[in-house]
Amino acid sequence: MTVPKDIPDKWFPMILPLQRKKRNQVAGGIKKRKGKEEERKVRANDREYNEKFQYASNCIVTSKYNVITFLPVNLFEQFQEVANTYFLFLLILQLIPQISSLSWFTTIVPLVLVLSITAVKDATDDYFRHKSDNQVNNRHSQVLINGIVQKEKWMNVKVGDIIKLENNQFVAADLLLLSSSEPHGLCYIETAELDGETNMKVRQSLSVTSELGDPNNLARFDGEVVCEPPNNKLDRFCGTLYWRESKYPLSNQNMLLRGCVLRNTEFCYGIVIFAGPDTKLMQNSGRTKFKRTSIDRLMNTLVLWIFGFLVCMGVILAVGNAVWEFEVGLLFQSFLPWEPPVNNALFSAFLSFWSYVIILNTVVPISLYVSVEVIRLGHSYFINWDRRMFCSRSNTPAEARTTTLNEELGQVEYIFSDKTGTLTQNIMTFNKCSINGHAYGDVDPVPPPGKRPQPLDFSVWNPLADGGLCFYDSSLLEAVKTGEPATQEFFRLLSLCHTVMSDEKTEGALFYKAQSPDEGALVTAARNFGYVFRSRTPGTITVQEMGKPVTYTLLAILDFNNIRKRMSVIVRNPEGRIRLYCKGADTVLFDRLHPCNHHLMNITSDHLNEYAGDGLRTLALAYRDLSEEEWEGWSERYRGAGKAADCREDRLAATYEEIEQDMMLLGATAIEDKLQEGVPETIAILSLANIKIWVLTGDKQETAVNIGYSCKMLTDDMTEIFIINGHTVQSVREELRRARERMVSHSRGEKVDEAEGWSQACSLSNGVGGGDPAGWPHPHPQHKEKQEAHAQQEAQQGREEAQGGATKLGGKRAPAPSLLESISGEFALVISGHSLAHALEGDMEHEFVETACACRAVICCRVTPLQKAQVVELIKRHKKAVTLAIGDGANDVSMIKTAHIGVGISGQEGIQAVLSSDYSFSQFRFLQRLLLVHGRWSYLRMCRFLCYFFYKNFAFTMVHFWFGFFCGFSAQTVYDQYFITLYNIVYTSLPVLAMGIFDQDVPEQRSLEYPKLYEPGQLNLLFNKREFFICIAQGIYTSVVLFFVPYAVLSHATQATGTPLADYQTFAVTTATALVIVVSVQIALDTGYWTAINHFFVWGSLGAYFTILFTMHSSLLFRFFPKQFHFLGSGQNTLEQPVVWLTIALATVICIAPVLAFRFLKLDLKPQLSDTVRYTQLVRQKRRKLGEGRGGAGVSGVGLGAGALGRLGRGGSRRSGYAFAHQEGFGELITSGKNMRLSSLALATFASRHSSSWIDTLRKKKHANAANNAAGASPAPSNGAHNHSSGSSSSHQGTPVPAAAAGPALSKSSSVCSQQGTPTPHTPSPLAQAQPCSSSSSLNSQQGAPHTSPPRAAPATAPASAPASSAASTPPLSNSSSRSASQEEAEVEVVVPIPAAGPGGVADGAGGSHVVLELSPAGDRAAGSSPRAMQEALSGSKGAGAAVFEGGGRSSPGPPIMEESPGCLAE
Repeated sequence: MTVPKDIPDKWFPMILPLQRKKRNQVAGGIKKRKGKEEERKVRANDREYNEKFQYASNCIVTSKYNVITFLPVNLFEQFQEVANTYFLFLLILQLIPQISSLSWFTTIVPLVLVLSITAVKDATDDYFRHKSDNQVNNRHSQVLINGIVQKEKWMNVKVGDIIKLENNQFVAADLLLLSSSEPHGLCYIETAELDGETNMKVRQSLSVTSELGDPNNLARFDGEVVCEPPNNKLDRFCGTLYWRESKYPLSNQNMLLRGCVLRNTEFCYGIVIFAGPDTKLMQNSGRTKFKRTSIDRLMNTLVLWIFGFLVCMGVILAVGNAVWEFEVGLLFQSFLPWEPPVNNALFSAFLSFWSYVIILNTVVPISLYVSVEVIRLGHSYFINWDRRMFCSRSNTPAEARTTTLNEELGQVEYIFSDKTGTLTQNIMTFNKCSINGHAYGDVDPVPPPGKRPQPLDFSVWNPLADGGLCFYDSSLLEAVKTGEPATQEFFRLLSLCHTVMSDEKTEGALFYKAQSPDEGALVTAARNFGYVFRSRTPGTITVQEMGKPVTYTLLAILDFNNIRKRMSVIVRNPEGRIRLYCKGADTVLFDRLHPCNHHLMNITSDHLNEYAGDGLRTLALAYRDLSEEEWEGWSERYRGAGKAADCREDRLAATYEEIEQDMMLLGATAIEDKLQEGVPETIAILSLANIKIWVLTGDKQETAVNIGYSCKMLTDDMTEIFIINGHTVQSVREELRRARERMVSHSRGEKVDEAEGWSQACSLSNGVGGGDPAGWPHPHPQHKEKQEAHAQQEAQQGREEAQGGATKLGGKRAPAPSLLESISGEFALVISGHSLAHALEGDMEHEFVETACACRAVICCRVTPLQKAQVVELIKRHKKAVTLAIGDGANDVSMIKTAHIGVGISGQEGIQAVLSSDYSFSQFRFLQRLLLVHGRWSYLRMCRFLCYFFYKNFAFTMVHFWFGFFCGFSAQTVYDQYFITLYNIVYTSLPVLAMGIFDQDVPEQRSLEYPKLYEPGQLNLLFNKREFFICIAQGIYTSVVLFFVPYAVLSHATQATGTPLADYQTFAVTTATALVIVVSVQIALDTGYWTAINHFFVWGSLGAYFTILFTMHSSLLFRFFPKQFHFLGSGQNTLEQPVVWLTIALATVICIAPVLAFRFLKLDLKPQLSDTVRYTQLVRQKRRKLGEGRGGAGVSGVGLGAGALGRLGRGGSRRSGYAFAHQEGFGELITSGKNMRLSSLALATFASRHSSSWIDTLRKKKHANAANNAAGASPAPSNGAHNHSSGSSSSHQGTPVPAAAAGPALSKSSSVCSQQGTPTPHTPSPLAQAQPCSSSSSLNSQQGAPHTSPPRAAPATAPASAPASSAASTPPLSNSSSRSASQEEAEVEVVVPIPAAGPGGVADGAGGSHVVLELSPAGDRAAGSSPRAMQEALSGSKGAGAAVFEGGGRSSPGPPIMEESPGCLAE
């Protein structure tokens, strides 16, 4: 159900301490409430009584300022920045003439500029908040006042008012439902803004108030509600209604919460219980926090350090001044006396200290902060202008809604994602089915050339078809038309066994309202195939079968719940035959089949395994014929169980179990929950970048887990999946402990007994340890006792180790953080909302964090919006990692606000997430580009900018320090004040800005192909305290050279006329010129990506320096301003001397040569990953040019495009993915007739208490020998267009192919890239670079794959040093890889240094090895010299986060594969 586009701009305000006061002022000057509210009393239609409790009004205030408070409050906030306060302090010092050596305008101009820019930005943001507030507060609602329904603005609604709501209107406040237009006081609401679920829910008023539908009756209603105080629990409400000397209990089923939308209900009335900030929606909104990056926080620390360093230098120079005045200065008193108020050396030293603080303040100029904001603004525009993040379908571009967090995008370690609408489209489609052993739904794999397969057109023969079903298999339609009995019964079951409601306002215009999208998809499929569900009454169901209307008598509905995992209906057809139809999870339905179904069950199981492997949501269907005697006897027991006073649910379940036996299997369905485009590829690539993805969803557990499989977060190749579903603190603690034991056990390399593992898995999932799933391998009886003893011993050892890895309070063991961090293996954790509530408690949160963070994937189900925020805050607090939250609904706003970075998706659930986010776009797949391209580049650019900025300013400023020892510590400056003012504004500002905005180490496509390039940002390697001190050391070294080299040379130098050059102004011009040239050469070395703008800024700044220098020393300025420009012609005279230029050249060489030597050595001995990627790129470009020059054709790269990624799933794990509602079914409501109307049929659903976990089975990881057998039994299918040719050439010859030269076999459990072949060396192999590969165990298990290298005898043996990965690392081959004769004669050897993996998994180059690519004329390679092996090392595809890929299926476009365009501007 799509939320209308006219939703309020802001449901969620920033809840600030100032707001309560402001809100109460708007409400009429009410004084602040005293004390904490313990209970709420509300009397209907009595504003005077309710106002004495000083309840909050319904006015929402999110703005921070008004016209009067803006200037003082904004300035107060800005001067909380350490840097702004520091520069204000310097400005005050410069206004004191006795200590100021510089003019005050050198500081005040940039300070005012920074403050003004920030103030304008804050004012603009607050203006939009005011605008949003006004839009929400001025919406109109219908309020009952004095018996008359009147229009009132939302801001004027008060607690106790009775409000009238009409269909499709938003609920203005939290209301107690009094009556509605529907029978029995029912109404239907959509809660997408609250919990993200788009299916409708039912609410019902009390029976005593349901008849108060008339405004006159409601005006006389004087009931009083006593209830709980405002809280954030969306699914709970406790209160009592006192009316007419009686009291009636109230629950959440009687409440309409703010943010809900009234659906399919003409009108309803409700009394306001909570208003404004007290509503549950606002209580879940969380606080808007001012977000700043880790670099900002580090810069604040560095500014304090620099200020301390500045004070130390000032103290040293002041002490020097005092000593000089005592020792030398006294000798000059006769002709150079002290100026008042200086009367002694100590006071002179005191003033000298402050003078040097002013002079040396340029180590951190305010232009640094101006430049940072400009760079961030440029990065934000790049994101906004990126056409690759533009969605043409919705006409939505990416938007950077903040300019302060761009570099943080390059440091993300944890992503917290919503599910519905974020990972999925929330659209279910009937995809495949199995009927009586026949599988339907496959598309013709070989369509005619130039034609795409067309879906079936059902409207040709079925006028009631809805036209939305895309089904391609015509054989199923023919089976229906020919009247095949099993097929007809299959669709008859789908049209009868459900709780869908139909709405047919005009003839043939059917609209289905289902409690879950899955059920709607199945009924819609039956409708298209000729079995159209038309209407229902409490006792009948009318279906149009193949054009003929048939009415069935509905005898009973056996409802679904999470324990039964199935639902059934019992109907009587017009001929009087009684039949039970059942649909449910195959794991429970197969146990209840008649023994004669054994053969059909095996065939259907194979089909189910295939569907589950495709990531589809499966469901089994069965029926049973009942005689009249059986029905009569059972119905009597059924009625008795329904009337039982105690244990009613248990009695009904036992009765259901009795009748649902000996059923006949019909088949199975497969439904696809459409993922958003590119989700699996995005998650796979982000996982390779060492980013952990957690899914936090309000949806039910089975749905979330199935989506986890579909999007490749969960795979069967995982070591183990842990289900945490405890309802008590102790049970959750025990399950977390048990999960840690299993992790430790697996990491120790010990084989866990399968029966033991299954028992524990069952107990983790639902607390029951018995029962084996179908097909689970049983241990041999004679080995059972030995295995049990071994398992117990292993469990005890694992328990002892796991207990050491968790922090427990009360004086228990201290944490051992290295234990779980060093665990090998891929694990996943699934935890329910009620278990998460216990896990987030103070004494357990560390155990939960340690367990969850050791897992590759974490899925939290049935979580509230506030719990989402609490999980994010937990990781922020314990892991100190950068977090990103992404969602599309209002229920994600709290999570988005809490994370370091919030991303909103403009989807089908409104724009609330977008309005609260820092970045927004329309599809989840754009996240990989936002992080791996824009985020990584922003972090890289900002780090390079800061390193260079600190370097150039220390080189500039420290010259004053050295000069102090030669000028009597008099605070005399080396340069003139104009150079000091213009140095950071004109001479060096633009080149570093160009580098900070445009620089890049590798092109964008390489950033996506090599996800490991992202890791330096996560580890904060490019700018930290160590890098800062290195920059400072280089700056100090440069300042020493720039001062002492000119000083040493010029002190003895003379002009051509013999006149000495040793004067102050000549020294100043020489030093300043050398400084500008040195820093310009340095930034030329630091710039990795040259554009026309870089060239213009770097060389233009040099030209600007000389132009301004000659102008300031010209006679023209001296004629007009003789007191300001009194060094007439000194610049020209100085630069005319050859010795000056030789001095400048010598200083430049001494400054730059060590830097060049260090960088060359580092590149050779300890290269970074980006250096290696750049080097391989240069090799490819050189080879490509060579190939083009000789007429050779390059191999076209195969990336993550169509066909590269297929549907991957559980590889045969039989699991029902049917998305039944979390609540119990509403069959009882249907049969009661309470929700039946003649005018329209409405959908209803009843919330129920939580049931036990749905998971009955957990798949274990396949054994290596099973994978070997599977791989050896069938050759790997080829995705390449020409792979079959090379594969046949080797296999037909019968030549054995060693593992080192053979490509991997492809199976559903394989995580090895399927594309195989050997490209020419001048062409990149994006598949090898971007697609993840399996762990070593999976690689070693792949055998028997066709050899795909060129037709040449394979080497007899592989080198012993060849890595295991090379066996499965052969890139694709196509016909275009054939080389000309001239090419084959060339033999090139390329030595590429590849850094070894560091402790954190990042390639830091320590102990790096060299991979030699020897390109022989015939194109064969040794196993250890394959480019694929090198590319795997570069892309990090051997990491634990490697995703499972499989060729040959459908896929969404992956990262763009483009040719490099050197010199082009970055987007």
